[in-house]
This record gives sequence, structure tokens and C-alpha cells, in this order.
Amino acid sequence: MPGFFEAMNNLPVPEEKIHKVTIAGKDVVVTLEKKLEVMRNGEDAYMWKDEKTFVLKPRPKVGIEYKQLHKTKEMGWKFYKGDPYYPMDVEPGGYIWQQELE
Repeated sequence: MPGFFEAMNNLPVPEEKIHKVTIAGKDVVVTLEKKLEVMRNGEDAYMWKDEKTFVLKPRPKVGIEYKQLHKTKEMGWKFYKGDPYYPMDVEPGGYIWQQELE
């Protein structure tokens, strides 16, 4: 193998891979770890904090409002033996389901 080691020494140095992400239309060069994080969350989940840094967008807070049973002076439900799962009739002064008391 007379030319093997000479050929191995003359190989070109491999180029370093450049990792880019696109945040809000701007291309940015980042590290591999940051690119993997952006790929996990999605590029649309990020926003620009200032000219050079980007951060995750805050997630919207989801609040669940449950309806509650309230007695009303107007028309409302009359229940069989007071059980709200068995409405019998509609009468004045019955119960209604409401988000909050008015």
C-alpha cells in the first residue's frame, strides 16, 4: 500500500455544517442544539425579542368556565325530586344554567 497514507493525508478538511432557522421571515445561523429545539417546537412558535435574539411565544392561557345552576325569577326548569338530571317542566321561579350570576 504505497500510496494509501499519502492519499489519506491529502484529503480535504470536511466543511463544518451551518445550521439555519427561519424566524418570522429572517434566516439565522444557530447551533445544532438550538436548531433541534426549534425543530421540536416549530419555527412559528418563536418570536423576536430584540434584533439578535428570539424566544418562544407565550402560550395562551385557556380558562374553562363551567355553567352553574341558579334560581331565577323568570321561567326556568322544575326538577323531579330536586334532581338536576331529571327536568320535568318549565315554570316561573325555576332553575337555569348560567356562566355567572347576573
